[in-house]
Amino acid sequence: MRSEKKQLEFLLIHYFRECFNELPKGKIVASESPDFILKMRKKFKLGIELTRLSPLNLKTLTLKELERNRLRDEIINRAKNIFIQSSPINLYVKFLFSDKVKIFPESSLVLSARLTNLVRNAVHDKNSNNFFRKSISCPSLPKGVEEILIIHDPILKSSVWERSNNLGVSEDIIEDISATILKKEEKLNLYQKQLLNGYWLIITTDRLRGTKNYNLQNKVLNHQFHSRFQQVFLFDLMRANILRLL
Repeated sequence: MRSEKKQLEFLLIHYFRECFNELPKGKIVASESPDFILKMRKKFKLGIELTRLSPLNLKTLTLKELERNRLRDEIINRAKNIFIQSSPINLYVKFLFSDKVKIFPESSLVLSARLTNLVRNAVHDKNSNNFFRKSISCPSLPKGVEEILIIHDPILKSSVWERSNNLGVSEDIIEDISATILKKEEKLNLYQKQLLNGYWLIITTDRLRGTKNYNLQNKVLNHQFHSRFQQVFLFDLMRANILRLL
């Protein structure tokens, strides 16, 4: 059985394929260095490396913010446990909370139950043998929750429910993207030993967010990144939005 990490990587590459119709047709097979090889006709092989954007320039959280996130994680874990008691389907679920609405501990149990019902209703008529995704956004959500992303892939053998941007929010998104590319650049010589026909890098982020109030998407698209990868993409999971960086 594949590890949970590899299962999630497969789920994400299938999600990317659904969102990006320019991905060449072919069979995606698991590999190591790079993560996947896309095998096409005429023996053309494309290496695809998948990585998550880590906010190195992390905003320092106050004690109040840390407690807020702990409560959110408790709400999600409780909702997941309620769900899996009555449903056999394994899901990858991301919850994006609002920083403008405070959630009180005394209302957390009710909120967990409401989130469970929202997810249950969203998947009740879906075929568990197929890949599918569903997004729920305001005004269908309880106050304090902005978006829910639900993905099912038959390859997933256990449920993963988590808070969006749980690694933190970046103080400098451009520098963090550049650092992520550079980190993978260091392994490109290893990838090239497989003598593939091309190499792509897909950087995933739960939700493109920063600490400053400017248009992050325009800022990213207007910046000139550099890489020896033929294509580099930033994949916003919550919005199913793909930005071509190279």
